[in-house]
Amino acid sequence: MQTIPTVERDIPLNLYKNVDPLLVTVERSIRLTPPGTPEVRHVVLRFPKDSFHFLEGQAVGIPPPGLNERGRPNVPRLYSIASDRDGDDGVGTSLTLTVKRVMYVDENGNDRFGMASNYLCEAAEGQVLRMTGPAGKEMVPPDDPSYNLIMISTGTGIAPFRGYVQRLRRLAASQRGRVLLYAGAKTAAELPYYDEWQALATEPWFTPIYALSREQSTADGHHMHVQDRLREGGSDLWNLVTQPNTLIFLCGMKGMETGVNEAFQDLAAQHGSDWSTQRAQLVAEKRWRVEVY
Repeated sequence: MQTIPTVERDIPLNLYKNVDPLLVTVERSIRLTPPGTPEVRHVVLRFPKDSFHFLEGQAVGIPPPGLNERGRPNVPRLYSIASDRDGDDGVGTSLTLTVKRVMYVDENGNDRFGMASNYLCEAAEGQVLRMTGPAGKEMVPPDDPSYNLIMISTGTGIAPFRGYVQRLRRLAASQRGRVLLYAGAKTAAELPYYDEWQALATEPWFTPIYALSREQSTADGHHMHVQDRLREGGSDLWNLVTQPNTLIFLCGMKGMETGVNEAFQDLAAQHGSDWSTQRAQLVAEKRWRVEVY
């Protein structure tokens, strides 16, 4: 049985903690989504040279200022890194976060705001923040670019996949695997980095597949979701899933895994296979990776 070689690698973890965080500077903060839609921002954080190292698929923590109800510093909220290990500019002294401003109405009808997301969205360029991490091993992909990647996301869950693709673009690889991005959002305007994915669609190794629930419909007239796009993958997708050098990554809102599993179950049945058996093999070989929030 083949096991994807990630756990054997040196993965940096918890270089900075809440008691001794790294000070980073907000270099850039731009809104990705148009007015009238939920606000998602592209936030670039700069740090001193050689002070911080991370791999694609990891996360960092941003502790909101102030104290909690126990009089202790607020705990960091984790955000997936949306750039590769060298940052958007390739210099190695920055990283990017994709941050959605959390706003909701509580049971009493009062407006509430996510403490960390609003802090990050309000942070001005040049402002100094505290940062912890890096955190996480589960979503770190192999360094070998010949692996096939099936990346399934909803909303800001697309963040780590931007780092994967950025890294693959920079590698001078003679052999690349196939990279499929299944990205779910309400509209193209609300899909983070839509223009970037479109610009990359001409690359022979990269295929973006969108599920835009307010702009696209299934054959039977329902809103389009990522599980519907997976069902449309047919034999091509199923053959890719069953190859021993294919990894499947899921990242997004809780509940998405249910629909994805149902779609793969349907695909498996169409090809005379049992999804529960196939999925168990994927998990055992570390080729099924999930991060939901």
